[in-house]
Amino acid sequence: MPVSEEQLVTEHAPMVRRLALQLISRLPSSVELDDLLQAGMMGLLDAVRRYQQVPEAQFETYAVTRIRGAMLDELRTQDWLPRSVRAKGRVIEQAIHASEQRLMRPATEAELAEELGVSLAEYQEMLEGAQGVQVVHYEDLSRFHGEGTRIAEEALPSDESAQHWTNPLQQIMSQGLRSALVDAISRLPEREQLLLSLQFEQDLNQKEAAAVLGVTEGRVSQLRTQAIGRIRAALAHGQWDTDPGSVDFQNLL
Repeated sequence: MPVSEEQLVTEHAPMVRRLALQLISRLPSSVELDDLLQAGMMGLLDAVRRYQQVPEAQFETYAVTRIRGAMLDELRTQDWLPRSVRAKGRVIEQAIHASEQRLMRPATEAELAEELGVSLAEYQEMLEGAQGVQVVHYEDLSRFHGEGTRIAEEALPSDESAQHWTNPLQQIMSQGLRSALVDAISRLPEREQLLLSLQFEQDLNQKEAAAVLGVTEGRVSQLRTQAIGRIRAALAHGQWDTDPGSVDFQNLL
């Protein structure tokens, strides 16, 4: 017997809360959980109504994409990230790009601090202040690739080469961009790769990830911000095999 729309909503409502809690743990305290929950429920309802149009799709996989997309739409509508935080994130990304272009390898925190002309402790404070800069907006890419570059909330099944990373870090609408993302992740220092795997693939929260790494929760936040900064810097300055004006780019979470 076919499952009714009401049954699908009832059965998957707890998933909306789980996804909202996962997302809000990586965002500034100014973001309200209730706003994410409401947006997520709208995404779930949209998924239920559209599901019959998606052949051979597993509902939960499809619903996760629609729910996360609705939450991210809500965040962008709120313009939730203060300009000061965006500015700190951009400064860090520029330092990462400049250092790694010169060194031809991932820069250490000490080297990034030197690039910025600050102490290591001050650099780590900057990482704390940039927490939440984990979304790639089209403005970030258009600085390097022209105003036609856009970001989308759509997702697509990945090929085998990207399968390890597409679920935790969302999915991208271009084979070239997907490859660039996988390459950027593979170039991260080992500890930062492990952290992203723990949090985005294995769904560990910040406290659990801190226990595995043997560091404080604050240090986990710093490492995650730095890892995402490296990825953003690599993608923003990268060259892809598709026309940037035609690319829809999914947010990194």
